[in-house]
Amino acid sequence: MKNAFGITRRAAAIALLAAPLLAAHAADFPSKPIRFIVPYTPGGTTDLVARTVGQQVSQKLGQPVLIDNRGGAGGNIGMDAVAKAAPDGYTIGFGAISTNALNPHIYKSMAFDPRRDFTAISLLGTSTIVLEVPASSPIRSVSDLVAAAKKNPGLPYATAGAGTSMNLAGVMFAQMTGTELVHVAYKGSGPAITDMLGNNIGLMFDNLPASLPHIQAGKLRALAVAGPARSPSLPDVPTMAEAGLKGYALDPWFGVYGPANLPAPIVKALNEAFVEALAMPEVKAKLQQAGFSPRGSTAQELATLTQTEYQRLGDVARKAGMTAD
Repeated sequence: MKNAFGITRRAAAIALLAAPLLAAHAADFPSKPIRFIVPYTPGGTTDLVARTVGQQVSQKLGQPVLIDNRGGAGGNIGMDAVAKAAPDGYTIGFGAISTNALNPHIYKSMAFDPRRDFTAISLLGTSTIVLEVPASSPIRSVSDLVAAAKKNPGLPYATAGAGTSMNLAGVMFAQMTGTELVHVAYKGSGPAITDMLGNNIGLMFDNLPASLPHIQAGKLRALAVAGPARSPSLPDVPTMAEAGLKGYALDPWFGVYGPANLPAPIVKALNEAFVEALAMPEVKAKLQQAGFSPRGSTAQELATLTQTEYQRLGDVARKAGMTAD
């Protein structure tokens, strides 16, 4: 007990000594480049949004925002780097419904706890998940897909990774249609789309911004979108509910997080920069055209969303028996 008390007392003393230093850094924040960790490979939705918004945030803060892609483990590797960074505002991360709400319930081992190891900064918005097949596929509708899946149990489908919202979309689809699908997890949307275009896999659930150019070019065929409403980018493509899966709806969300204990003045500076950037007409137009719905928020709104979604998706994952290594 004596040793434990001594360690606690020393830790408290260190924290007290560090507080004025952090306050001083917060006062002149930012004074150097900010590293924005995207926990997925280049070429996907998160990368597009981070680079588009980061450019404007850089101009508003007067310092470069450097995008650092760190893919792997469903986004866990990149967000773990954010959790372990110094709480000085110079390392922030692109969190998502998967990394900050779903993954802790399906991965056997997690290096961080999204409820305590991050400081929420702002929402970035929501994306649309699209169910798609190669243009050469004989499957032309959701009903065609259900029929094919029932005739051929174990039909494989691609996503950007295990534990992603796209993985969840596939699990929900199989549950609601009574079909057996086999998940093939790629290291990001880019490699999966490449295999789709090469007809190496015939089905994919993807975030729309990554796949939209290929759909518009006629190389991929969109069967349905997973959200509660049609995407303005694909007005002729039905929702899952319209295609016959009543009650099916999934809207992946994304947000900016810093390490735990980020000083309030730094949170305020970052929040204001991101909210202002997301509201810029040119940013909104570019992201909406790509199938992303940008929306900033208060830091507290994102913190509350993280907590409630953590609970909700825990129930979903347990019911579905979702697991990932």
